[in-house]
Amino acid sequence: MTDRLSRLAQSWDQAAEGYEQYFVPRFAPWVRTAVDTLGSSLPDGPILVPCCGTFPELDLLAPRFPDRKLVGLDLSAEMVRLARNRAGGLAEVVQGDAGRLDPGWGAAGVVSVFGLQQLPDPVAGIRSWYDVLRPGGRLCVVYWPEVAEESGPFALLDKVVGHADSAWEDALIPALDGAVIERDELVSYPMVHPDAAAYFDAANLHGPLRARALERGDAYIADLRARYLAEAPVGEWTHHPRARLIAVRKQPNRGEATPPTS
Repeated sequence: MTDRLSRLAQSWDQAAEGYEQYFVPRFAPWVRTAVDTLGSSLPDGPILVPCCGTFPELDLLAPRFPDRKLVGLDLSAEMVRLARNRAGGLAEVVQGDAGRLDPGWGAAGVVSVFGLQQLPDPVAGIRSWYDVLRPGGRLCVVYWPEVAEESGPFALLDKVVGHADSAWEDALIPALDGAVIERDELVSYPMVHPDAAAYFDAANLHGPLRARALERGDAYIADLRARYLAEAPVGEWTHHPRARLIAVRKQPNRGEATPPTS
């Protein structure tokens, strides 16, 4: 495992419990949209959830696909532990690098929510997820783009941290060469935070800042927090961030019709 992957795994190990409590309820509308977009007209095979985290997708997938194998995959051991607690006997949860899946899975569907932007190589990751599909299978990905909003908690965090290189976003659709693009759009829902401090501390302790905190240290995070709160509004903070939804289908082999199953 590379140093970056090791640090990423460690950060989400530390974040897992708080992520489940703070972010999972707030991200629920996007999870429902992703599962709804996956649909039910799928070929035979398992449904995979790479970067499953605590596996909130399972609560919607299990009743829709009661006779199908469901598999969550995540790099973080602590996320996997919580996902297995949620799964019980309803799904399998595998610890490993979800950015490079074995094509031998032969999946009917792949759905992933807010994991793609965490991968060291999102372009290779989305291609890997597509390549595991059987003919007629569907991939549905929801991720936070580099610019998810013009103003609000996410936008202010980007301002104080600094924008990352977002060139990879333009390469996602070209990486899915051969796929039938069914949807590629921005999806927005309201999100509410008790105040700016609550959001910043959640992002630091239970979210995407944790890996940066491990790399840069406490003094760096303290400075970020002070600058963030100096520019943030007082009191409850509601915003409407936009996530990108990409849904594609793998074409059946020439001359082959793949009968859908529910």
